Amino acid sequence: MKIMGLDVGSKTVGVAISDAFGWTAQGIETIKIDEAAGKFGIERINELVKAHNVTEFVVGYPKNMNNTIGPRGEASENYKKLLEDTFGFPVKLWDERMTTMAAERMLIEADVSRKKRKQVIDKMAAVMILQGYLDSKN
Repeated sequence: MKIMGLDVGSKTVGVAISDAFGWTAQGIETIKIDEAAGKFGIERINELVKAHNVTEFVVGYPKNMNNTIGPRGEASENYKKLLEDTFGFPVKLWDERMTTMAAERMLIEADVSRKKRKQVIDKMAAVMILQGYLDSKN
């Protein structure tokens, strides 16, 4: 029984998976989506759910610094509902303020080129979202 962490944007979804014990998060991939066209990558998520025996989701919830919910937060709420309706699994929203910035900082400190950072930033943010959730449970 594993948990899938998702960092949902308008063009990509970063994906991370927990280990079987729920202790650590590993980045899996970044899925290309097109929010404006209503393409949310559900087919690929379904493949990953089956391949990794996922039974729960954690979706990043980008609140504003003053704790209000803006357009991206509303998009995460809608994605949560889509996942619930599609899979019937529990879906938790997890406050992701600063995770993308923290992931970017980690990649810069690791001397990852700007081009490569762009390719992995969403996956790294998904890892940070999921790891924060896992740490809160343990």
